[in-house]
Amino acid sequence: MTFELPNGAEDPSHEDQGHTVEKIGGTSMSRWRELLDTVLIGDRQGQALYNRIFVVSAYSGITDALLEHKKSGEPGVYALFCRGMGSGAWSDALRDLTDRFLALNSEIFADEGSRQSANRFIRERVEGVRSCLFDLSRLCSFGHFQLEQHLMSVREMLSSLGEAHSAFNTALLLRQHGIRARFVDLTGWREDKQYSLDDCIARAFADIELSEELPIVTGYAQCQEVLMRTYDRGYSEVTLSRIAVVTKASEAIIHKEFHLSSADPNVVGVDAVRVIGETNYDVADQLSNMGMEAIHPRAAKSLRQANIPLRVKNAFEPEHQGTLIRSDLTSAKAQVEIITGLKSVYAFEFFDQDMVGVKGYDSAILEALQRHKVWIVSKSSNANTITHFLKGSMNAIKRVEADLSVTFPDASMSLHKVSLVSVIGRNLRDPLVLARTIAVLNEAGIGVLGIHDLLRKVDLQVVVEERDFDAAVVALHRGLVETGLNETGLSETGMSETGMSETGVSETAPNANLLHVAA
Repeated sequence: MTFELPNGAEDPSHEDQGHTVEKIGGTSMSRWRELLDTVLIGDRQGQALYNRIFVVSAYSGITDALLEHKKSGEPGVYALFCRGMGSGAWSDALRDLTDRFLALNSEIFADEGSRQSANRFIRERVEGVRSCLFDLSRLCSFGHFQLEQHLMSVREMLSSLGEAHSAFNTALLLRQHGIRARFVDLTGWREDKQYSLDDCIARAFADIELSEELPIVTGYAQCQEVLMRTYDRGYSEVTLSRIAVVTKASEAIIHKEFHLSSADPNVVGVDAVRVIGETNYDVADQLSNMGMEAIHPRAAKSLRQANIPLRVKNAFEPEHQGTLIRSDLTSAKAQVEIITGLKSVYAFEFFDQDMVGVKGYDSAILEALQRHKVWIVSKSSNANTITHFLKGSMNAIKRVEADLSVTFPDASMSLHKVSLVSVIGRNLRDPLVLARTIAVLNEAGIGVLGIHDLLRKVDLQVVVEERDFDAAVVALHRGLVETGLNETGLSETGMSETGMSETGVSETAPNANLLHVAA
């Protein structure tokens, strides 16, 4: 099978290959026994096992140990190397991680031959990385070479260890079960030339016949675009999307531990939430902005432009069709699909009387926020005030405030902790959506501090006190989702031919394993 290279080296058939590209996240990968019985093999036999490509993440916790803990910031090998490349702490951490790799191999492979094969593979990778870091330490001990210039390469190389380990193991495990699985390594290990991401993918799949082999692909791809610089740890979704585009897949699938549901079941109750049957990429983008990791917006863009649908499924309920996200899905009526949000957001208010009619304030504030790596969730402004709603550490935001005080000495700034609750759906142009939102919150005794209602009408963001977050989500879910849109005065709800309601919400939701959409 051949695929088109960006430089035109091959001219492949443009027929739909009829295959899927599927991503499995780290938490799911750690449940490898269950994956064999559901996503990877299940009750499939013969040809049903093939025409699939799997992109896998590292086993749960491995990338945290390689880089730094995603939530707590506890240093991993990379962070320790940055702090002191000559201290030896990073080498000790890498040794401990090697023991962890080998322990995983012992758990997965009862067969001695397979276990030794897996051990040899990961030992070679780890020792190669260790030697490289020692050499880099020696090189940077000379003043002509600065460590900072190489840190992104170090981060990439370390991160790739986890994906290479899990992909190699998965392919080996599947071959033990009689499946023609192939380990596809996109990490650039010992490559003497760097290619674009699309080139890397096309070259890797050039001799793979998808109807006869099952490719297991590393979630990280080493390429000219330097994925970690742009996406940091969201790179595997970009790999998924570009493989789908380059190989002309019929569908992309992301397997998670939960369903994509209409709200956080921990907040509104398991019996109240509903699985989202289908939606579009606009809605998926809004979910990403709210911290919900359905798919990275850049990855979604590739699928959207190629008109490839994305399905989000619960890896451990394979019989459920999950949520289908399409580029061509629109609605003639207002469809409220999801109530989500961010509980602890900083409202950073910048006021300057001299701002009226003067340009440059906005760009200066954005530059400071970017410099200190503060995530902008939303923004509003008037003649003399700009308010950004931010997620980040208080210390980082205080540094932003200090920088701006120097640039604009006459400005006054204030910081308030609030919550953002988002009503997300399709075609929310009906004015009754806004009216009903305000009425529902008023009936629940929840004060509205602000509302963001943009012309695109994909979401409606409500600012409330931090303490009112859960109550606001419950009230809005009950008033806009549970009661049915016809009862809110918006539109009649009927069943489509797909068995989903016209809102794209399953009428019957499972009572467990629902995705937490609130961060």
